[in-house]
Amino acid sequence: MSQVVACLSCGRRNRVPATAAGVPRCSVCHAPLPWLVAAADADFDAAVRTSLPVLVDLWAPWCGPCRLVAPGVEESARELAGHLKVVKVDVDTAPGVSARFGVQGVPTLLVLRAGEPIARQVGALPPERLLAWVRGVVGHGAGSREGP
Repeated sequence: MSQVVACLSCGRRNRVPATAAGVPRCSVCHAPLPWLVAAADADFDAAVRTSLPVLVDLWAPWCGPCRLVAPGVEESARELAGHLKVVKVDVDTAPGVSARFGVQGVPTLLVLRAGEPIARQVGALPPERLLAWVRGVVGHGAGSREGP
């Protein structure tokens, strides 16, 4: 499954696959594209298989704090395009992923490297604090939109 996203540099709409080798880039200007996908139990391992760090947003549609976190998660994908992949997992439809990471409350955010958790944040953070947390874990400064 793929998603259509607008390039942050030129505005061109590009199709971004859920899984790919390398980093998705704009078909026109070749700038890195935000990589935000949804995954469930069946495709989670494939979705997180990448050389980039992966921000996993474990959320539920009925969860108010999850809706508050969503803009920060999306901004992380945009700000760290080319340096981060974001995978959203609905815990109601992916109980296996939730159990695998011992999720007891939502929202739970994980940062994975090579499929292994390196950081965890439970509970809602305002978008700017969430972005600062992700930047700190991933190791990229503000406004980092250049390619790797």
